[in-house]
Amino acid sequence: MRARTFLIAALLVSAFFYLTSRRSPFRPAAPPPAEEAAPAPLWSGPDVAYSAGLSPDERNNIEIYKMARDATVNITSTVYRLGFFYEIYPSRNSGSGFFVSEDGEILTNNHVISGRAPQITVTLSDHTRYRAKVLARDRYNDLALIKIDPDGKVPYLRLGDSDAVQVGQKVLAIGNPFGLEGTLTTGIVSSLGRTIRDENGNDLEDMIQTDAAINPGNSGGPLLDSQGNVIGVNTAIYGPGGNIGIGFAMPINRAKRMIEEYRTGRTYGPPVLGINGVTIRGDLAEAIGLPREGGFLIYKVFPGTPAEAAGLRGARRWVIVGNFELGVGGDLIMEIDGRPMNTRDALRRHLRRKRPGDTIRLKIFRNGRIMELDVTLGGARGERL
Repeated sequence: MRARTFLIAALLVSAFFYLTSRRSPFRPAAPPPAEEAAPAPLWSGPDVAYSAGLSPDERNNIEIYKMARDATVNITSTVYRLGFFYEIYPSRNSGSGFFVSEDGEILTNNHVISGRAPQITVTLSDHTRYRAKVLARDRYNDLALIKIDPDGKVPYLRLGDSDAVQVGQKVLAIGNPFGLEGTLTTGIVSSLGRTIRDENGNDLEDMIQTDAAINPGNSGGPLLDSQGNVIGVNTAIYGPGGNIGIGFAMPINRAKRMIEEYRTGRTYGPPVLGINGVTIRGDLAEAIGLPREGGFLIYKVFPGTPAEAAGLRGARRWVIVGNFELGVGGDLIMEIDGRPMNTRDALRRHLRRKRPGDTIRLKIFRNGRIMELDVTLGGARGERL
């Protein structure tokens, strides 16, 4: 009996110590540790401070936008036309542009200010308006340089190096799509070296393709890299109407050449060699006695051109080979400055990188032997190579 009583007492004592050693479900929990103070913003400008939680990429977008928005402008070009009933009516075109100097030089697309003697109005981010004049045009690359006379110095953008652009890198586009001023879109470089045809039927070559949204009104605005350098001029979209994720920008190095030519007082224009012909290679080249690797076969040398001065020769007769009519007897350009002429547009593409007055070295095949010639390019305008 005593043993049973002792056992029951021991169990009760053990149960008491077990229950009192645990926190009662009704006991208030310990207060949570004090929250850490939010980190200080990495950058704070005069307008807006960063919100908490922004990623580094978002902060980069904001910094680029704040830096570039005041240097990006809206451009309206008005041309007065004669209607069917001889009434005069205004025809307007609009787009974007951006300052490239503190004294008011603006880079844009040529098609934004197209027309004979257009009246060009530039609207800044603070809604002040100025009349602009045209300084230089490059119709072949759809570029134009215009200028306003501002009241003081204006913010301008740094011009980068489009030859260093890589597929996959981040880009930002700023412009005025559908008249919505100061619009920012972001994306990546989707491809390089694209050729598209403009509204006048001209080929725009070596374009930068991007998925950053570009819409009507973005034309002429800057395409920037993550450092805020301009790497392209937004020029065209694929498909009618609006953005479908395929936009194109003219590489900024083309514009830098035009700007340099203007500032040094030289007339800007594409270089001219003065020939026409066809690219040929493989079995077709061998069939008319040319090397299999082929090149650009000259059909005609135009009089008074650098090609004629250098002694290049055109076709002397025509033959039928299979389904092709070919001119034979002319020089075959195999290389230009060491680059093989093995694609249809290789010669034209190479010449687009040159200026009037530059000297190029041609490796040609003539009368069964290979020789080299130096040719100094001219500056006459025209559609010929």
